[in-house]
Amino acid sequence: MPFARRLESVAAFRVMTLLEAAQAREACGHDVIHLEVGEPDFPTPAPVIAAGQAALAAGHTRYTPACGLPALREAIAADYARRHGVMVSPSRIIVTPGASGALLLATLLCAERGDSVLMADPTYPCNRHFMGLVEAELHTVPVDAESGWQLTAELAEAHWRKNTRAVMVASPSNPTGHVLSPTQLGELGELCRTRGAHLLVDEIYQGLTYGVASHTALADCPEAFVINSFSKYFGMTGWRLGWLVAPEAAVEPLSRLAQNVFLAASTPAQHAALAAFTPECEAELERRRQVLEGRRSVLLEGLERLGLAPSVPPQGAFYVWLDISRLSDDSEAFCRALLEEENVAITPGTDFALAEGHRHVRIAFTADEARLVEALARFERFLSRRAVQCGEVSV
Repeated sequence: MPFARRLESVAAFRVMTLLEAAQAREACGHDVIHLEVGEPDFPTPAPVIAAGQAALAAGHTRYTPACGLPALREAIAADYARRHGVMVSPSRIIVTPGASGALLLATLLCAERGDSVLMADPTYPCNRHFMGLVEAELHTVPVDAESGWQLTAELAEAHWRKNTRAVMVASPSNPTGHVLSPTQLGELGELCRTRGAHLLVDEIYQGLTYGVASHTALADCPEAFVINSFSKYFGMTGWRLGWLVAPEAAVEPLSRLAQNVFLAASTPAQHAALAAFTPECEAELERRRQVLEGRRSVLLEGLERLGLAPSVPPQGAFYVWLDISRLSDDSEAFCRALLEEENVAITPGTDFALAEGHRHVRIAFTADEARLVEALARFERFLSRRAVQCGEVSV
C-alpha cells in the first residue's frame, strides 16, 4: 500500500549516515574525533539530574496540563524578565516535548496548503521539512556573509509573495552560528505585522553567544512565535523538553493542538528543568558557555592558520560554517574522505543548504580543546596530502 505523499518532502539527515560510518570506524579501533553532531560533550548539570531523581522518587510521573507544569511556565517567564528584561505572561508559554514539539505546534497553527513561508538558506533542515508536512509552499532565500548569514527584512521583502503567511528565522542559527540584531528583529516584526504574516523565531541556542549580548525577539516583536529548548544552553538534550512563547490569542488553539498531538511533555523532565534556573545551575551554565567560547577561539585560530577562516566568525551556538569551494565542490565526498583518511567527522553542508551546501561544511566545536587541536592537525595533514596529489603547494 502507498504511503502519504507528504513524506516525499522529508529528507533523511546525511549527517546520520556519516555518524554511522564514524561509529563503525570506532568499533574497529580507530580514534575518531566527533565534530559532526550538535551536542556538546557536557553532561546534564548536576542540579537538574538531582531534581529529576527527586521528582521520580516523589512519584511525579502523572500527566501535567497540556501547556505544561504551572511552576515551570512561571520559572521560564521569570527567566525572561531576569535575563532579558522582557515581561512575558506564563499563560503565553507552552511547554513541549523538545523544541521540535514547539516547532510542530507553531507550524500547524501558522501554515497550511497554499501558504508561502519564507526561510533562509541555509537553515536547520527540520524547519523546512515541517513546513512541507503541512503542504505549505516553502520559499528559501539564499543568504551569505554579506547579509550576516541571516534572512533580513530587506531580503524578506524582496522575496515576498502574495500568499506569504509566515517568515521563519533562527538566532543564533544552525548551521552558521550567526545572530540577528535587535534592530533586524524589530524590522522583521514590523514587516510581518504590516503584511499580515506570522513571524516564527527559533531561539534554541539562546544564551550561547560570544562577543554579543544574548537577546530574545520578544523584546522587539512581542507578537512573534518564539521557539526555545532546554537542550542546547541547558544541556538537557535527551530529556526532550522545549517551549513555545505565543501571542495570547494563539494560546487556546495551541492548547487544543497540544492535547491532541502529544497530550503533555514529560513530567519528570519538567520537574528536573525547574532546577535549571537556580543560581548554582546558572553559574555552571555560564562556565560552560565560556568553555565553548574558548573552543571557538581555538578552532577559528587553527582554521586561519590553514587559510580557511570564515569571513564572518560565528557569534553564537557552537558551529563554524566553512566554505570549502577552493578544496572541493562535493561536501559529502569531502567529509567521507576526511573521515576515512584522518578519522575526523564533520557535517556536509548539503544537510542545511539547498543552493550552496555542496560548497560548505559545518564543524561543531563540541569536543574539548585538546581534541580540537588534534583535529586541526589531522585536517592539515589531509589538506596537505590533497594539495600534493593535485600538484599544488601544501598547506
